[in-house]
Amino acid sequence: MKNIIVLICHYNNLEGLEKSLLSIQEDFPVDVLVVDDGSIQKPNLEHLKAIYKNGTIFLNLLPENVGVGIATNIGLKKIIELGYTLTGRLDCGDINHPNRYKKQLEYLAQKSEIKLLGTWVNMVDMHGNIVFVLKHPTTYKQIKSKMYINNAFMNSASIFYIEILKEVGYFPEKYHRNGEDYAFFFKVIQKYRAENLPEVLLDYEINPNSISSQRRKEQIIARISIIKDHFYFGFYPVFGILRNLTLLFVPQSIIIYLKKKFKK
Repeated sequence: MKNIIVLICHYNNLEGLEKSLLSIQEDFPVDVLVVDDGSIQKPNLEHLKAIYKNGTIFLNLLPENVGVGIATNIGLKKIIELGYTLTGRLDCGDINHPNRYKKQLEYLAQKSEIKLLGTWVNMVDMHGNIVFVLKHPTTYKQIKSKMYINNAFMNSASIFYIEILKEVGYFPEKYHRNGEDYAFFFKVIQKYRAENLPEVLLDYEINPNSISSQRRKEQIIARISIIKDHFYFGFYPVFGILRNLTLLFVPQSIIIYLKKKFKK
């Protein structure tokens, strides 16, 4: 079995794709699969091979735009065919810190019961300035409770064992444009132990043109639906529903301002 391959779903962001590729700095091979989701500005495989030297790079060009959730599942099916042990997403424009995957793999080697592992994240603006540090809960017990409040993992900061797909399935296509990662991680923690490393190993770009920003209300509605899928009468599920209903009426700019103010 091959060890790790990173899945990058690309859509009309060649500059962000190259930034993310160049940020993969490890002392061992990390292969990459780029799935282009029907872009007008399509990546060129020979160019990608010329700039990426930390492993083998593959490119899958989709004929039309199907959305990041479906593109992710197409990529995961290809990764299974290629025979890798672990994978994780990296979004175009997000920047790995040096030796990020080495640190995650070493941690997983010490704790074989953990099948999904994330990290803390710097939330940065378009100029690379840190807006705030996102410190997700680290222990499995904390994660299982706080997933009802918000996603306890950053998609780009997480890696997981391919074998878990046999049990939990792929990213739920019901939410393929709005919260498919949240729905997937929720399924994973019902079956497997998961944690976050208490170390910042990724810079996540807050882009006003991203899907998360442009479709924010739709994603909050999807998040409420996902919480309801796993609902039980308890503090965290009830609070999570109420919190997200409130977020529907609060502008994102205010949320970012408050996070920046109180997380410094």
